[in-house]
Amino acid sequence: QVQLVESGGGLVQAGGSLRLSCAVSGSIFSISAMRWYRQAPGKQREYVARISSGGITHHAESVKGRFTISRDNAKNTLYLGMNSLKPEDTAVYYCNALTIPTDYWGQGTQVTVSS
Repeated sequence: QVQLVESGGGLVQAGGSLRLSCAVSGSIFSISAMRWYRQAPGKQREYVARISSGGITHHAESVKGRFTISRDNAKNTLYLGMNSLKPEDTAVYYCNALTIPTDYWGQGTQVTVSS
């Protein structure tokens, strides 16, 4: 079992920045990768970024150059740094831990970007 708790969301003006955190606990050794997703109202959940157990990162084209996924193994925490935020980044952001045979989700944190 893996438990994930996101924090750091909020209301920010366009062009602003936020950093989301995801505290990870439980069977951390079983995690092969961690990812951030987001879901805007009325839309499907959308992939944002991932980081492998080896530290290799990948970002969706829609956020590349603006968002950065990272982690602090000592603190068992996953981060998503978000700069140059746009109104279309408004969504609930979820962290996800990939294990075999299942994956785990946090409860989400709301990010709202005003124009």
